[in-house]
Amino acid sequence: MRAVIQRVSRASVTIEGKVQSEIGWGLLVLLGIEDADTEEDIRWLSGKIVNLRIFNDATGVMNESVKDINGGILLVSQFTLHASTKKGNRPSYIKASKPGVAVPLYEKMIAQLSADLGKPIGTGLFGADMKVELLNDGPVTIVMDTKDRE
Repeated sequence: MRAVIQRVSRASVTIEGKVQSEIGWGLLVLLGIEDADTEEDIRWLSGKIVNLRIFNDATGVMNESVKDINGGILLVSQFTLHASTKKGNRPSYIKASKPGVAVPLYEKMIAQLSADLGKPIGTGLFGADMKVELLNDGPVTIVMDTKDRE
């Protein structure tokens, strides 16, 4: 799994002109899923996301997590995170999972993030044409990959 995690003041997902989900202060998480991903990857990544200390404490130091600040999480599936640009100028998405594999893992990630955060999270709609709007705070953007746990 590959995730782009952005600290936001607000974020929303709109589908066909209607707001699907929105959050205030918290994290927008773009998630790419590949066939090799497992439930262990979900547990590891969810724990990292919920506990990342990237929000300022009272002294202005990034020392608090989204859980600490009672923030929200907006999770959006994004197969293009697994784009390969090695050859030519048209990206290949062969590493991205097809819906039969990706949808159940995406749904498990929603459940795991909600459980780890202690409240429901916002989501996009898998496979839909979505308009994602955000106000990146900082900006703070972190990229994580369960296959490269730095």
